[in-house]
Amino acid sequence: MKALLLSFGFGLVAVLQAQEFPDTEEIQDVTGTWYIKATASDKEIPEELESVSVTPMTITALEGGNLQVNFTALIVDRCREVSFVLEKTDKPDKYTVDGGTHVLYVMPSAVKDHYIFNWESKNHAFQFRLAKLLGRDPDINQEALEDFRNAARVAGLNAEKIFIPKQSETCSLRGN
Repeated sequence: MKALLLSFGFGLVAVLQAQEFPDTEEIQDVTGTWYIKATASDKEIPEELESVSVTPMTITALEGGNLQVNFTALIVDRCREVSFVLEKTDKPDKYTVDGGTHVLYVMPSAVKDHYIFNWESKNHAFQFRLAKLLGRDPDINQEALEDFRNAARVAGLNAEKIFIPKQSETCSLRGN
């Protein structure tokens, strides 16, 4: 379960090897509040994650260009805090997590106020690639979703099995 939660939390993404990344000195500002709108993976998404509800994600800038990511997910009737640091690399769109075991690319979507986080696990025990569509508001933008679907397809991810989590402002157990 820890590996699943980690993959969902990092679930931020997979490497889009076939696409060119922006050739800029500085990636756009991704700090603030973001909503996880969709996820595509190269693996089957476990059934228990299909009932996942997520709170908005907060990304905070740290010293040295690193980013702190925090959010809460309701998974199988348990609120789980997810927090990790994206460690800056020499490329403006590339970050690592967990000492380089995971690589994350941050790419602006073709749709304003949306980003695609592409994630690749380099952990030999549990390798995966996934992508997450993030947006500034909780509503699904069909144009951004189609852009994400195309990006997932180019990356070799399962673009037909895109997971769209339920949005929630706070994590609370049903009936509480």
